[in-house]
Amino acid sequence: MKKVILSVVAVFAFGLANAQEVKFGVIAGADFATSKIEVEGLNVSNNTTAFFGGFFADFTASEKFHVQPELVIVTADGGSQLQLPILAKYYIADKVSVLAGPDLLFDLNEKIEGFKSFGVGIDFGAAYDINEHFMVEAKYNLGLTDFFEDAPSGYSAKVNGFFLGLGYKF
Repeated sequence: MKKVILSVVAVFAFGLANAQEVKFGVIAGADFATSKIEVEGLNVSNNTTAFFGGFFADFTASEKFHVQPELVIVTADGGSQLQLPILAKYYIADKVSVLAGPDLLFDLNEKIEGFKSFGVGIDFGAAYDINEHFMVEAKYNLGLTDFFEDAPSGYSAKVNGFFLGLGYKF
């Protein structure tokens, strides 16, 4: 956990040190999540729609390259999570950018025995700047963490999600 926190701090420090311009904003939208559980060859998937909202910062490193950390809370019937994606943002056209980077997940619910409350994923997607203030963002979160603690071979629990959001830059 200490390594993760130090890595996040290092990314923020790098972004701040090299940023030519910083814009802050808010983002909200829907998360179409899929939970996949495998137990001894039996696969079960569950789809759910959750909502997310939070804040982001857009650090301009160059004309085409930005770093965009976000801090969002995702809520669904099953509880809530805090997610911290740290996205590299590369403009492929005037208002169109591609996004990719790690995503840290912290479960905000009461700890359940046998399940991890921290996870890591990789986000990738695209964003479109509607104008100077508004943007839309679509990204896929590929969950890498097996949320079963100390599970034997053949057991796994992972979560993936497709996020669609609207952001406002100040």
